Amino acid sequence: MTDAPVSIASDQLSATIHRHGAELWSLRDAQGRELMTDADPRWWTGHAPLLFPFVGRSRGDVYRLDGCDYPMPQHGFARRSAFALIDHSEDAATFRLEADAASLAVYPFTFRLDMDFAIDGVSLRMTATVTNRGEAVMPFSFGYHPAFAWPLPYGGASEDHRIVFEKPEPAPIRKVGEEPGLSARESVASPVDGDTLVPSHAMFAGDALIWDELNSRSLLWGVPGQPRLKIDFPDTPWLGLWQKPGAHYLCIEPWAGMADLVGFEGDVWDKQGIIALPPGQSRAFRMDVSLVDV
Repeated sequence: MTDAPVSIASDQLSATIHRHGAELWSLRDAQGRELMTDADPRWWTGHAPLLFPFVGRSRGDVYRLDGCDYPMPQHGFARRSAFALIDHSEDAATFRLEADAASLAVYPFTFRLDMDFAIDGVSLRMTATVTNRGEAVMPFSFGYHPAFAWPLPYGGASEDHRIVFEKPEPAPIRKVGEEPGLSARESVASPVDGDTLVPSHAMFAGDALIWDELNSRSLLWGVPGQPRLKIDFPDTPWLGLWQKPGAHYLCIEPWAGMADLVGFEGDVWDKQGIIALPPGQSRAFRMDVSLVDV
């Protein structure tokens, strides 16, 4: 088995995925222009980690399950795991992560995580399917964490970029609280004007912005009047935006789940956003990225 990255393409878009973490490292247009992070190590070397079996940080990097404590790094272990390449064609690839002795020691559930990538024209479709192959109900959450270029390679300045949501987003948002990586209990006023957010680097000085009362399941990223990215996330009800201030990326992160609230001391079953997956059942989470002229 090789660890070489896997490439898929259409005549309008190409993607490169690494087996480690089944992580999307590159998304390029027909002219070879990069639409994702430059991964400058001064800021962050990640590209698009998958968040499983939990989104965000557990308090003290430990979660409690039925009275027992288990260690768990921020965003779970999938992003640090080697996936098997199950299928690969010119325009599609499927990667798989399954429970093993190491995962069962920290997450005692027999799971399967399949990650499908497919390119059709100007669109990349990503679908994560979580399956409970055990005999007990399985608690989990899942999220995407892709870092898109800021600015995109079409001539617009960073300050000209906008996020335009599918619908108006007047609800308050959460920020990261005083305990590092945990969600604040108190909400703050929405930074969205109608359906439009004007991001700035200073906006992320206090870490991520978190929408947990989100109306939209789609948004546009880029400079109006230039090619933009249309991002659809029909299966994930929450959204995080994050960057290290000054970096050349913006992470647009659809989530089904969230970090512990500041001060949370309960069982994982009481954690916000936890999904209870019955034995033998699966749950899928799709995220589409399309290069559009709108």
